[in-house]
Amino acid sequence: MLACRINGVDSRQLEITDRACQYGDGLFETLAVRHGQVEFLQAHLQRLAEGADRLGIPMPEESRWRDDIRAILVGRQQAVLKLMLSRGSGGRGYLAPDHPVVSRIVMLHPWPVHPPEHVEQGVRVRFCETRLAEQPRLAGIKHLNRLEQILARREWEDETIQEGLMLDTRDRVIEATMSNLFWLKGSTLHTPDLSACGVQGIMRQQIINLAPALGLDVQIDHYSRQALDEADGLFLTNSVIGLWPVQQLEERLFDPIKRIKQIQDKLDAVRLQHAESDF
Repeated sequence: MLACRINGVDSRQLEITDRACQYGDGLFETLAVRHGQVEFLQAHLQRLAEGADRLGIPMPEESRWRDDIRAILVGRQQAVLKLMLSRGSGGRGYLAPDHPVVSRIVMLHPWPVHPPEHVEQGVRVRFCETRLAEQPRLAGIKHLNRLEQILARREWEDETIQEGLMLDTRDRVIEATMSNLFWLKGSTLHTPDLSACGVQGIMRQQIINLAPALGLDVQIDHYSRQALDEADGLFLTNSVIGLWPVQQLEERLFDPIKRIKQIQDKLDAVRLQHAESDF
């Protein structure tokens, strides 16, 4: 069941003049809650603060976020936690108020039910026609403007396809609609450069950090879709799914790779180390 707190009060009502509703003027974070613990909370709050600084939105004190999280998680063991920060209400027009009164929103959603085969055997993936526009000032952060991803996700209804890969307007691979993309070629782990568009996911950074301990070199660069044709194996990451191997991309099938399972196991261990229960 959905639970929501707005500015420290249990509520589902947001002013229609709020700039999140009017213009998507804000940010969000999506976190996993397992066994009553929030994973990578500090990393998510740090990225939220970085995004707020980039957009010029005052960031509420961290203690206020933690108080809201503590209140909304009472009695909940497994859920998806969503943090939203809006510039708040303002007049008509794009000009933002000089001294905004921000909206701090904390939501709790039911845990999605995904078949265990997605983790164990992998998922089917396709390319999307919708392209991501380049905008370096917004690249990396999780701003509220997600229309590109919405259009991309509307491109298929086949329930056997779990994700869609997105390219930019130069036909370079960037990410998937809700996850970051990695692939292995030999002992090198590749992932796209996200300096012009895309979201620098929390799990993406964890994978990059742990790769050297697994004997993997990391290469972050601009890649065409043809680069994936030469990959030994692909996988997707985000905070809720963790790591999903790619079993099939378009018509190509991928055999299970031991190294992807090793990354999966290492990531699971790191998630446990960065799970907070005392907010």
